[in-house]
Amino acid sequence: MTVQIRLSEIDHARREDLGDGAWSIAPDLGYLRLAIVNVVFFGAPGSGDRNWMLIDTGLPTSRSSILAVAEKRFGPNARPAAIILTHGHFDHVGTVLNLANKWDVPVFAHPLERPYLDGTASYPPPDPWVGGGLMALLSPLFPRAPIDLGNRLELLPADGSIPGMPGWRWLHT
Repeated sequence: MTVQIRLSEIDHARREDLGDGAWSIAPDLGYLRLAIVNVVFFGAPGSGDRNWMLIDTGLPTSRSSILAVAEKRFGPNARPAAIILTHGHFDHVGTVLNLANKWDVPVFAHPLERPYLDGTASYPPPDPWVGGGLMALLSPLFPRAPIDLGNRLELLPADGSIPGMPGWRWLHT
């Protein structure tokens, strides 16, 4: 069954801080704002080692913030079961290899992201005029080189499921 978490206008401004540094969206879902990107923590607070998932890894400077929230939220030395990447842009994969190696976890991504995550292709040049706004105008300055996750990279299942997140589905956009 698909469940959408609807937010009213007041909900957009309301966030609950459980004292771990992440903002709570639902009992098992929290996010951490890191400069220009969010990372998401999926799993019940206090659930311990291998009982949670990290979605995206922010910028290269995000490591210590992610580790601090993970420890407070899930317990000392609690590692995720895996890291899920929404895509391979620089602001989502900044610490992925470092964290995946530290925690000894797989990294799941959509099959179409594979060339950007296995070192074989750079993202195409951006169009600074699409979407408007300052971020779009600055996009030609953003790194687009691939990273190589080596044997850490695993592809999301074709059936739309997300390993370690029962009831959740990925949608290609």
